[in-house]
Amino acid sequence: MPLRTRLLGLGKLLVLACALAATYVLFALIGMRAAVRAREVPVPNVVGAPVDQAAQTLAAIDLGLRVDPNQRADDKVPAGRIVQQDPPAGVPTRRQRTIRVWVSAGPATTTVPALVGHTERTALMRLGEDGLQIASVSEFRSPDYPADAVVAQDPAPSVRAPQVSLLLNRAEQATTYVMPDLIGTSGERAAEALRTRGFRVAIVGSQPYAGVPPGTVVRQQPAGGFRVSPSDLISLEVSR
Repeated sequence: MPLRTRLLGLGKLLVLACALAATYVLFALIGMRAAVRAREVPVPNVVGAPVDQAAQTLAAIDLGLRVDPNQRADDKVPAGRIVQQDPPAGVPTRRQRTIRVWVSAGPATTTVPALVGHTERTALMRLGEDGLQIASVSEFRSPDYPADAVVAQDPAPSVRAPQVSLLLNRAEQATTYVMPDLIGTSGERAAEALRTRGFRVAIVGSQPYAGVPPGTVVRQQPAGGFRVSPSDLISLEVSR
C-alpha cells in the first residue's frame, strides 16, 4: 500500500477519534449542568415569618437556616419575625445550602423627652433629633395656655417608646368680616366708616378717571367678598 494512502487513512482515524472525544466531552458537560440544575431550588420568601415556620419551609426543600445573633429594629416587621434574608427570595441555590436570616427587634425605642410647655416647632425638632415618630397631633383653642404650645404628651417623659402623641393649644381664632365692595363710593367716607369700626384703612393713591367724580374709590385691596380682620390693612385708590 502506498505511503500516501496509509497517511490519509491514519488522518481520517485521527479526525474521527477527535470528533468522538469532543462529542463525549460535550455530552458530559451537558449532563453535569443538568445534574447541577436538578439540585438547585429557588429560595423561598421567609421575610415576615416566625423563625420556626421559616425553618420548616426551608427544610421542606432541603435548605438550612442560620439566625444572625444581631437583631434589627424595624417599624413594620413585628419583633421575633424575620426582617431580612440572604440570599433573597427567588434566587436559585443548591440544595443543602444554609439561608442566613435576621430577626426583627420591633420598632426602635427611645426615652421620650419632656415636651410640655415647649412650642410645637421645638417639640418636633427634639423628637426628630431623638429619632421618635409623631403618632398623632390633637389641637384645641384656649386663652389659658401660650399659642402653639404643647399642653400634654403621651407617653409621659422618661418612658421608652417609638412614637409620641401631642396635644397643642392653638391661639384663639381672630374674628373676621366680609370685605364690602367700596368701588364707586366716596373714599373719605368709606375710610372713615371703616376706621370707626376698628379697621386700618389707607388711601394709597389717586388716578384720573374720565367721568368719575374726584375722590371716588376705583380700586381696593382686599377686594369685596374677601374676609378681613381688624389687624389687616385695607388699601383704597381713588379718582382725581
